[in-house]
Amino acid sequence: MERRYASHPNEVKKFDTERLREEFHIPTIFAPDELKLVLTHEDRMIVGGAQPVTKEVILTTDMKELGVTYFLERREMGIINIGGKGTVVVDGTEYEIDTKECLYVGQGSKDVIFKSVDAAKPAKFYLNSAPAHQSFPTTKTTLAESESGELGDIKNSNERTIHRLIHANGVQSAQLVMGMTQLKPGNMWNTMPAHTHPRRMEAYMYFDLPDDSVVIHLMGEPSETRHIVMRNEQAVISPSWSIHSGVGTSNYTFIWSMAGDNKRYDDMDPVSIKELQ
Repeated sequence: MERRYASHPNEVKKFDTERLREEFHIPTIFAPDELKLVLTHEDRMIVGGAQPVTKEVILTTDMKELGVTYFLERREMGIINIGGKGTVVVDGTEYEIDTKECLYVGQGSKDVIFKSVDAAKPAKFYLNSAPAHQSFPTTKTTLAESESGELGDIKNSNERTIHRLIHANGVQSAQLVMGMTQLKPGNMWNTMPAHTHPRRMEAYMYFDLPDDSVVIHLMGEPSETRHIVMRNEQAVISPSWSIHSGVGTSNYTFIWSMAGDNKRYDDMDPVSIKELQ
């Protein structure tokens, strides 16, 4: 498991491109038949992926980093499949997870195994895990079952659909909040005007992005912005003090996840476009 430390905004002002990417950018989420995990000290979130192809992938524990006997002993996890049809086995119970379907796995679940139905079209399970103080039932949900809403308009190039999957009014969790935003064709901007939420960190994972396209992910304090160039199936860590917005060279989809003091999706501190520098 790779480790990332928390960064103070005064330090980040001095980072060059290489250092920004070292601290916040996660370039590889999926690797065939591997489990890839990154632990950030921003609210102890773990970001990663499992891509079973020719064999199953098992959720293993890093004793040194987590100090527990099994991964979800004191954690919960959200899983969204962005690949072909797959199966997640939780303590012997199988859950079929198709493309863009979500599985929440509660604290105390001991054995988690990832499988693909077809090796030619392997599943790609994107994972987010946060510390949990309470156990909630393992639950599957879909975009059709999610609390969804339409935001933006084509005039401002930000027409998009937001699906809230793990949240206060949906699949219940101790602190993890997770969902998906899909930009419609011809739209490139997300979350603009920008905002921060100092009570919660966030992670983004961009996908459905053509190979010849990029997303310019904006971060930093409103008065001291920075950017990171993102490509398909890459993730970025957003500290609680940072804005998190982006613009693509085409439309795209991204998964967002949050951990922190509350689960209120609308707990945001708005930032006027006029404030950005």
